[in-house]
Amino acid sequence: MPTLVSVNVGLPRDVSWNGEVVHTGVWKSPVAGRVMVRRLNIDGDGQGDLGGHGGEQRAVLVYQLDAYRHWEAFLERPPMEYGSFGENFTVDGLPDDEVCVGDRFRIGEALLEVTQPRVTCYRVGIRMREPRMPSLLVAHRRPGFYCRVIEEGTVAAGDAITKESAGGGMTVADVDALLYLPDADRDAIRRAAAMPALSPGWRRSFEAMLATREDTRGNAGLTKVPGERPAWTGFREVRVRDTRQESPSVRSFVFEAVDGEPLPPARGGQFVVLRIDRPVPLPPLIRSYSLSDGSSPGVYRISVKRGGGDGSRFLHASVDVGHVLAISAPRGDFVLGDDVSPVVFWSAGIGITPLLGMLHDLVLRTGARPRDVFWVHGTRSGEENLFVAEIAGLLSRTGTARRLLAFSRPGPDDRAGRDYDVDGHLDVAALRRAGIPLDASFYLCGPAAFMSAARDQLQAAGVPASRIASELFGGVEALRPGIAARHDVAPHPPADESATGVSVSFVRSGLTVRWNERYPNLLALAEACDVPVRWSCRSGVCHNCETALVGGGVDYAPEPLQPAAEGNVLICCSRPRGDVQLDL
Repeated sequence: MPTLVSVNVGLPRDVSWNGEVVHTGVWKSPVAGRVMVRRLNIDGDGQGDLGGHGGEQRAVLVYQLDAYRHWEAFLERPPMEYGSFGENFTVDGLPDDEVCVGDRFRIGEALLEVTQPRVTCYRVGIRMREPRMPSLLVAHRRPGFYCRVIEEGTVAAGDAITKESAGGGMTVADVDALLYLPDADRDAIRRAAAMPALSPGWRRSFEAMLATREDTRGNAGLTKVPGERPAWTGFREVRVRDTRQESPSVRSFVFEAVDGEPLPPARGGQFVVLRIDRPVPLPPLIRSYSLSDGSSPGVYRISVKRGGGDGSRFLHASVDVGHVLAISAPRGDFVLGDDVSPVVFWSAGIGITPLLGMLHDLVLRTGARPRDVFWVHGTRSGEENLFVAEIAGLLSRTGTARRLLAFSRPGPDDRAGRDYDVDGHLDVAALRRAGIPLDASFYLCGPAAFMSAARDQLQAAGVPASRIASELFGGVEALRPGIAARHDVAPHPPADESATGVSVSFVRSGLTVRWNERYPNLLALAEACDVPVRWSCRSGVCHNCETALVGGGVDYAPEPLQPAAEGNVLICCSRPRGDVQLDL
């Protein structure tokens, strides 16, 4: 009969790791006597990152004595202390390839139900002093599993474990493999998604996998798979066909292909990456810019605000009609949805550019799929109010449209009611007063602080997150589980930048640096540059670090368990093969 060998608990602690401080509850130690198991936790236990661990669906983590023996042999380790894998219950019996999701077990006074496999992250690697551990747990099909507490009660080492009811017939190891290993069977994914005991997060992952085409490379259950492949890889030469000064600080550039072949259609909201060659010995500038119009056949338009960066300064000062530079194919998933619900385009400052591209797209579709349109924009004054005539013309062609403009510092010639509607900044209350419906689909773009506030206000007003889309200029929103967020450090070259390595461009961050062979992977280089990054496992399992590869190629070491989506790379386990450009 299966037996509870050890009960292990531990409160979160701060641990030094790679020059950072990690707040983690992965250190568990055996406790004697009977311990109370409650709905959300075991007495004396805690989790450092409640976003990835703990909660009702993950109240108790279980790991097997047989797995301990396996890892002791594989890693050539002496017998390890119970709790070394961060588990609450060390059990003799209940192997992952026999226990099923939905099985219910009586342990002492408590009744537990299996809800999901363990989601492995880098912290188990820290605890085990083996960075590969997150990947190894999955590859060796020994992840362990979480339970929710059906009946609270006390447990103690030595308690017998009895199975009270069977679950959905799919083992923990099989469910884990469906998400993390390649060549998953879609019928099996469908059965897994239908298991009522499976935690909601895992069900959503399997539903996302089923919603993608069977031949799609990449795993939509782990990360957002690009909806469309870029029209070309790398860079293509284009010529500046026209320029226009939109305001004292914003200038537009219209590009056409040098080779005479029309540029393929782009979707409103997408962006392109520019490679701007400069006089030797200056290196090329690699920058990304949203398309303000991709609807004109064969050409693209970007609109650039002159700022403190080298890219915008060079474009404003040195690029004119006839200038040749290189661009990537349009990319990005911040595009207009296909539904016919009312749509609110809400922007601030230069964030107007991708939304203007969407408005062009919408006008092209209006004849077949009319939508109510609300154009909401905030800027400093009439002098900085961009594309006034163009937007008015487009809105007049949508059928039902309404405009709401706010000037934060109106000029002496600006008149309320004529040139603008709100003196100051816009918020949800202003949208309500203007009669803008909150059951619409919202598209947001502008400075990070604006988008964060707008999103928070909309969700507080009851707008579901699924109906709020946004585009963040600059780097991605960082994910560094267990490590405090950093907002005060701008991306910069690493302290030990090589003078001879290949170039690595973080295009959203506007940074190009030289690769140094001392870094184990591109993720480590990005961190050395304080480029915002997302990660969790750091070993090619979770795909949180998956990043679009604008140009160049990489080599993997180690190989990830599943390949990234086409056109993407996993930066946690890859190194540049030559010059590379990453969408970071």
